[in-house]
Amino acid sequence: MNKLSRLLLAAGTLLVLSAGTAMASEVTPVKANNVVLVHGSWADGSSWSEVISRLQAAGLNVTAVQNPLTSVADDVAATQRVLNQQDGPTVLVGHSYAGTVVSEAGVDPKVSALVYVAARAPDANEDFVALSAQYPTMPVRAGVQEHDGFLTLKQDAFLKYFASDVAHDKALTLFAVQQPIAKTLFAGRTTVAAWHDKPSWYAVSSEDQTINPDLQRFLAKRMGATTIELPSSHLSLVSHAQEVADLILQAAGRKL
Repeated sequence: MNKLSRLLLAAGTLLVLSAGTAMASEVTPVKANNVVLVHGSWADGSSWSEVISRLQAAGLNVTAVQNPLTSVADDVAATQRVLNQQDGPTVLVGHSYAGTVVSEAGVDPKVSALVYVAARAPDANEDFVALSAQYPTMPVRAGVQEHDGFLTLKQDAFLKYFASDVAHDKALTLFAVQQPIAKTLFAGRTTVAAWHDKPSWYAVSSEDQTINPDLQRFLAKRMGATTIELPSSHLSLVSHAQEVADLILQAAGRKL
């Protein structure tokens, strides 16, 4: 990226920063009894286990979606099936790639708030791959391997870059249950961006080596999200489960 492009990007980020701060200060959460959690790439629903127990202890009805990770449309459909079973206001939460899913599925009228955890947050029909390319490539990419049209992470990359601050035994368990993703998954685009109309919260992982932290900050500010920063790897939902749970409780209109 040349010098002019960098200056334009910086200027745009500052504009979004100003707008985002103003919007975040006006958020009044709707009280919700339900939370739907959507996992990201190279993971399954069990990645939310530390957060689930905390939300359940707070009296919330919690469901973790099991995404097929075959296409954006397939993952949105899986999420919508779970949303259809909710009986009232629902906080929809996405980690990593699942931010794409909740940005699309979040238009459901039951969804009262969106929470993004170190997540993508594309605008409608946005080329997110091109947006990401404006930021430095993260180390985890070197560990991606392909088999039969699906991608997985090698163990060393998973432990060192994806789950660097997760206890070793726990990280090995998460590596064992990682779900392969379709090679074309990240190229999928959304048709809407629910964060334009739904109050949003965002947990930035400042030590993330999977999604660039500066990209996360840009996305959070662009959507006007109420934002926290955690000194975490990409898997803050595991290593900082209490803080992530507290953010979700805030989005659900619960006192901490």
